[in-house]
Amino acid sequence: MTLITHAPAETERLGERIGARLRAGDLLCLAGELGAGKTCLTRGLARGWGAVERPTSPTFTLVNEYRRADGARMYHVDCYRLSGEADAWTTGLDDLFDQGVVVIEWPERIGGALPAARLWVAIDDLGGDNRRFVFSASGERAGELIDGLGNV
Repeated sequence: MTLITHAPAETERLGERIGARLRAGDLLCLAGELGAGKTCLTRGLARGWGAVERPTSPTFTLVNEYRRADGARMYHVDCYRLSGEADAWTTGLDDLFDQGVVVIEWPERIGGALPAARLWVAIDDLGGDNRRFVFSASGERAGELIDGLGNV
C-alpha cells in the first residue's frame, strides 16, 4: 500500500490512525533519509496509541520510552548510530520486542536482528512537505495495522 501526505499535520494524522490500532508486540520499521518524516510519523503513532509523553528523536539516546496511562509502553528506537546486527544484539534491543510496541528508525542498519513479523514503512521525501509512505506488511498482525487506511 502507498499513501502520500502533503503536510506534517497529515503525516501525524496518518500516524494517529495507525497508532490507534497498535498493541504490545507490534513492530514498525521506519526507513527513510534524514528529514523524511520518521519522527513526525512517530509523534502521530504515539498520540494515536495514547502516549502521555510527546515523542522526540532518540538519536542521542538510542531508545526513548513512552507510556500510556494504563502503564503500557512504546519504545522508539533510533538505529542510525548502530553499525550492524551485532550492535543491535549487544544493546539488548531484542528484549524490547515482547515488552510493548516498538517503533524503529533506520531499521536497515540492523537487518537480521529484526523479527520477521513487522510493518515496514519506507518514507520518501517528494519535495516540500510531500511524503510518500510505502507499507510492506510481514505477518497477519502487521497487515491488520494498515487494512482500510485508505486516504489520509
